[in-house]
Amino acid sequence: MAFAKRGAQVLGVIANGSFKSSRFAGRSLDSRPFTSLAHGVHVFHCPDDVGIVAKLSDCIASRGGNILGADVFVPENENVFYSRSEFIFDPIKWPRGQMDEDFLQLSKKFNAMKSVVRVPILDPKYKIAVLVSKQGHCLVDLLHGWQDGRLPVEITCVISNHNRGPNTHVIRFLERHGIPYHYLQTTKENQREEEMLELVQNTDFLVLARYMQILSGKFLRSYGKDIINIHHGLLPSFKGGNPSKQAFDAGVKLIGATSHFVTEELDAGPIIEQMVERVSHRDNLHSFVQKSENLEKQCLSKAIKSYCELRVLPYEKNKTVVF
Repeated sequence: MAFAKRGAQVLGVIANGSFKSSRFAGRSLDSRPFTSLAHGVHVFHCPDDVGIVAKLSDCIASRGGNILGADVFVPENENVFYSRSEFIFDPIKWPRGQMDEDFLQLSKKFNAMKSVVRVPILDPKYKIAVLVSKQGHCLVDLLHGWQDGRLPVEITCVISNHNRGPNTHVIRFLERHGIPYHYLQTTKENQREEEMLELVQNTDFLVLARYMQILSGKFLRSYGKDIINIHHGLLPSFKGGNPSKQAFDAGVKLIGATSHFVTEELDAGPIIEQMVERVSHRDNLHSFVQKSENLEKQCLSKAIKSYCELRVLPYEKNKTVVF
């Protein structure tokens, strides 16, 4: 089914104000016989208005594209619109530069706060740097996820305040794949942030894979791009250091991990992903930590994947929409 008809039906629903959050599923890429078509993703965040979905669908359909699925979210009592669309198209009929121009015109028409389109087979992967301290479980998981193709990123370097030996698993892996490892010994007086900024200046975003140093407001402002952190606790509970011990001492029955954007306020940035697991009186601190580390790996990987797939959008002051 062409989405032009689908878009008109959706528009009618929006115009009548009968829903606030909807999902429209289409056929999967695997079910289509074409081999020359490319897959694109577009996210849109703008003031709410009549006709947005119709214009988005017409933009894609007019170039011969077809929407496979779309998510729309219009918060109650707020004049704001969010959408994420996945579509297929013929790159010959709709060149990549023309696609950017078409969505730019839509962005101007609706005064969009955010309009991003990505074509994974044509666009470069997101470049990231990974910051890590002594504990390496999250880093190792990210490296294997990258190696297996589960994470659509290019790891430019790993930066750490912990000096790993040349024969460790991590260093051998990085050397095998040509990924630089930068050891920056930090002190209270010198966090080596200027050197760090030099190393990450060409990245698209940063990942803190259990980096146990607090980045200063000056660093955050100078870098100016998103930073994703993993916190080994279910925020907003158990902020700060040693949250597993805090949770164990509190006798909780659920432990969790939280992946969030980094802000100047410690462990208080917008949450991207959270995962939980049940614990009981039979667990000791060691089993608490083991379960927590497994959650951390899964939660961080899921957050990075969601970010790269354009599923994460800012919402209100300190929230996110995650499609």
